[in-house]
Amino acid sequence: MDGLEAVGDPVRRRFVELLARGERTAGELAVHAADEFGITQPAASRHLRVLRETGVVASRVDGQRRVYALDPAGLQEAAAWFEGLAAFRAVEPRAARSDAATPGPREPATEVLQQRLDALGTELARGRAAQRRATVQATAQTTAQATQEAS
Repeated sequence: MDGLEAVGDPVRRRFVELLARGERTAGELAVHAADEFGITQPAASRHLRVLRETGVVASRVDGQRRVYALDPAGLQEAAAWFEGLAAFRAVEPRAARSDAATPGPREPATEVLQQRLDALGTELARGRAAQRRATVQATAQTTAQATQEAS
């Protein structure tokens, strides 16, 4: 697996987005993954291992914590691949443009669609995580009420 394949997974892509803002511990990343995608800490660790083994991220041990950071060299292959696609930019149809006299490149239609699908997937995962949290809170409240009534 290479860097491009490694970031093909939404969880790993989210880790890369978070790490683009700065270093994070494995625990912090696992919490984000649990909240957004509903995955366990061991599953998050496996995703981090894939990113580490493909060279997308680097890690260091800091006491009992593992701290992750992006490794720009690991994403160079993916960046080069995307640069190669620049020649295939979609052009908006002439009739739909307000400035019909000046044609211009736009983002590739497939990239826009993929971004929208990724955003939808993220929102669905966040919604599932919110539902789980609400269920846990409701269960805790019901249990607390039952305990009070039994006393």
